[in-house]
Amino acid sequence: MAGAEAPCALIVMGVSGSGKSTVAKALGERLGWRFEDGDSFHPAANVAKMSAGHPLTDEDRWPWLNAIADEIGRVCEAGEHVIIACSALKHTYRDVLLRGRDDVRFVFLKGTQELIADRLAHRKGHFMPPELLTSQFRTLELPEASEHVITVSIDESVEAIVDGILRQLKFGGTKPMTTKT
Repeated sequence: MAGAEAPCALIVMGVSGSGKSTVAKALGERLGWRFEDGDSFHPAANVAKMSAGHPLTDEDRWPWLNAIADEIGRVCEAGEHVIIACSALKHTYRDVLLRGRDDVRFVFLKGTQELIADRLAHRKGHFMPPELLTSQFRTLELPEASEHVITVSIDESVEAIVDGILRQLKFGGTKPMTTKT
């Protein structure tokens, strides 16, 4: 990746409770990029379904994923940058989000089911009930290197996680990536 420019979009991915929104927001603040929570792209029917404790089906997810992909396309075409928190659990979901783009990168927040279950047990005010975590891990297809992914452990502080992401997002040798604004 030496000499490459910053991607137009970073998608911070992982199961519910892995810290996607928190890490993506902190990463956006550090880079000066806009943050979007992928949850805000869900149709109301999806939110209601998850709030009732029912996992989403692939059919439920397609409109949501396409709405996020549309936003990524808009941002990239405008020459802007965005960080989006989105579970992106399956290879096919990530393919929809990319739409063949090579200027988008995934950041996978990796953690054990036990650690994430503990975090979910203490989280307040989120529509995703902790009981659905098992279905999220069952659905998760670990990202592969060919998907332009950076993998970071969530066993550290948010600041340390962001530092680890920035270390891996090197462009032009050892310097952190630069952005065009």
